[in-house]
Amino acid sequence: MQGRFRPHTAAGRRWGVQITVRIRTLPAAVATAALFSSAVLVTAGPATADTSVPISVGTVNDTVVDGAHQHLYISGDSTISVVRYDGKVLSKLSGLPQVSDLQLSPDGSTLYAAVTGADKIVAFDTATLTQTAEYPTGAGTAPRRIALAGGRIWFGYGDQWDSGLGEVDLTADPATVSLDLAGAHDFASTPMLYANPANPDTLVALDGGISNGPIVVYDVSSGTAVIRVTANEGGFYRDAALTPDGQSILVVGQGHEAVVEYRLSDLQEVHEYPVNSESETVSVAPDGTVAATSLDTENTGDTYVFPGGADAPPSVRNLSDAWMPWGGHSTAWSADGTKLFVLTGSSGAMQLQTVTQPRKYVSKLTVDAPATGTRGRTLTVKGTLTTGLRLPAGTPLKVTRTDLLSLWGKSLGTRALGANGTFSFTDAPPAGSKVRYTVTYAGDAAHTQASASDTVTVSRATPALTLTNNKKTYPYGKNVVFTAHLGTTYSNRTVEIWADPYGGDKSNKLLKTGKTDAHGNLSATVTMSRDTAVTAVFKGDARYAGRTVKSAAYAHVKTASSLSKYYRTATIGSTRYRYYHKNTDAVLTTTMTYYKGRKERLDLQVYSGGKWYTTDSEYFSLGTNGKSVVNLGHPGTSGIRARVRTSYIDPSSGDNVNTTTYGTWNYFYFSN
Repeated sequence: MQGRFRPHTAAGRRWGVQITVRIRTLPAAVATAALFSSAVLVTAGPATADTSVPISVGTVNDTVVDGAHQHLYISGDSTISVVRYDGKVLSKLSGLPQVSDLQLSPDGSTLYAAVTGADKIVAFDTATLTQTAEYPTGAGTAPRRIALAGGRIWFGYGDQWDSGLGEVDLTADPATVSLDLAGAHDFASTPMLYANPANPDTLVALDGGISNGPIVVYDVSSGTAVIRVTANEGGFYRDAALTPDGQSILVVGQGHEAVVEYRLSDLQEVHEYPVNSESETVSVAPDGTVAATSLDTENTGDTYVFPGGADAPPSVRNLSDAWMPWGGHSTAWSADGTKLFVLTGSSGAMQLQTVTQPRKYVSKLTVDAPATGTRGRTLTVKGTLTTGLRLPAGTPLKVTRTDLLSLWGKSLGTRALGANGTFSFTDAPPAGSKVRYTVTYAGDAAHTQASASDTVTVSRATPALTLTNNKKTYPYGKNVVFTAHLGTTYSNRTVEIWADPYGGDKSNKLLKTGKTDAHGNLSATVTMSRDTAVTAVFKGDARYAGRTVKSAAYAHVKTASSLSKYYRTATIGSTRYRYYHKNTDAVLTTTMTYYKGRKERLDLQVYSGGKWYTTDSEYFSLGTNGKSVVNLGHPGTSGIRARVRTSYIDPSSGDNVNTTTYGTWNYFYFSN
């Protein structure tokens, strides 16, 4: 780069520049990563884990399980979604406006669907998923609910007081459709229909739209629906399911914090299965096990399974933090009764929950260890094991300690559960840092496995660690040896030495890692081309904590300058001068270590009255080759003695990569 210096004309005029050399704070040391989290971990669940997967379905009107093909058929949004047990949507049967109730034929070969918005019932082959038949029910009938009994598809149709009961007689060829078969009962809403091949002559209808809507039991053995018994059980029914023998119906409804079972012969209540808030859905397994969901407004448990019947406590799970879906049948057992499927969430954010061991009571473990401890001193760990079906005192719990001496865990044996579901044990941790205690309950035929842990921060001694050359300054390019010294430790003698040169274009670099020598030393060499933060890191061991120490070492820039266009050299006193004619410009060429945006500072002084006076100081940019050429001008007067030097000033020269460096003076004289 070239520039022109603008000196003051009045010889002897003096002004100064204050120079500040900034000592920077070194960057943070490389921290030793924590081995364990300090959070309490609580897990509960069976050996075969329950699953929750997102499922691309919207609203849910009905859910039917096809055991032969291991499919779920889910109706809603004018579509039937065909879903694999793992939640993968295999197909969508579309073009079914307002499709609602679904039913499988007794042999599982046909799926029937009530297509409310098209006034028809359609049939699909479950093997090919193709439509095989459709049965128009009449304009404006809007069939919504269906059930299969006596070779007929019974359907509930209409709206409010225009609702009724109809049938599609599949025994006729072609099939025939009949309406207004409700008999003496006038439905106030579309009847919800239920039937079971185990009781083939019975059809159950729920008038669920009003508070005094009854349960109506029909005898359909003759092919005509004849009311056998009816009773008002509170109305506003949301869902229902028949027992496997078809002799009772279980009902859930608005405002009822229970599933209520009624005997069909006389509609007397025989059992009540309590839940925590308004009951929403119900499903009965082939062995008679009842499952239900509740609205769960307090988020304390939304899914209930009653493996011991109504008189035993339920197994409760909280499958969703949101309220359970309103309306529709969204809970179903697998055909073999080993799994329970529950749909949670809302339109656009539905989850298919699969409970793999639904009859087991969920076990919940908590572990509470002190936040801190002292190595080698006894501490106490406490906890609880709770479940819907209390475990007996003495139930064994496995305890494992994980620390720096046992990274994969060390068994501490078993501890016995107390009579009140609590436990405690003591331990004297042999290692410091994070120590995790894990307690595991293996589970049994009635209870799920559970595991939980908590972490203690156990104290460690602080080792001696030093690093040489802190705050020392070196010439540019000097090779400097930095030595780390590590004092007494337990098992780890490894030290790392890192070098982080100043400037955003250089990153922190590992210079050396290794074990210290017999004197506890480890050395590494740094070529000092920039100011450098050197760090020694000891990562700790079981008894001594990790430690980091830092040294800040500073490097001068490399700089040289020379005058040109002089006509001779001579000595004044003991100093060599370059001689210029009074009207000839003096030119100074500087070479300095380059850094992006760097400038050199030129200081010009004149000699007068036996003293040197600064006439000006000015900054000039360096070229990318590190050079700068500055025209110093000429005084036009002879007898002028002057000197000039180039310097790097941290940070005024445009960066703080090096330490302030003053160049040597160049002396020159103007003659006639």
